[in-house]
Formats: sequence, C-alpha cells, structure tokens
Amino acid sequence: MSRDHLRQAATALDRAAENLSDAERARELAETLRSLAERERGPDHGRLARIERALAELGEDVDGAATEAIAETTEHVQAYRETVEGV
Repeated sequence: MSRDHLRQAATALDRAAENLSDAERARELAETLRSLAERERGPDHGRLARIERALAELGEDVDGAATEAIAETTEHVQAYRETVEGV
C-alpha cells in the first residue's frame, strides 16, 4: 500500500503541472515519483526530504487547483515517508 502513495503523489503532481509556470520541473518530479514507486528499494528519508523541498518550491506563488494538487502530492509523500524506517 505504501508504494501507492508515491503513485498517487505522481498523479496529483501531474494535475498540478497543468497550472504551474515550471510545468516541466513538476512533470520530471512526477516521473521521479513513479520511478521510485517501481524500484525494489524505495527512497530513503533524505531523498523524500529533497522531494518535499522541491514541492514546497513549486508551491510558491501558485493558487487554486495547483495549490490543492501540490498539497495532495505532499500529503502522499509524507504518508509514504511515515512507512520508511530510520530517522
């Protein structure tokens, strides 16, 4: 189930990309999330923290549907992160 959070995060970010000035960065990040969901070993806390930071940067200076989609993406990443052992 936890890998589903990464897939759902990618889907939400794809929706956000349609309304972002840096749509290419958002699409690349969504593809990264999909790739991480398919790997045998999932991302560690450091990688997830960098993804959360990138989402925060994408979320600056946006509103409406993009804000909601980025918030949803962040929630899914954080939900996955709760399943990761360590720190």
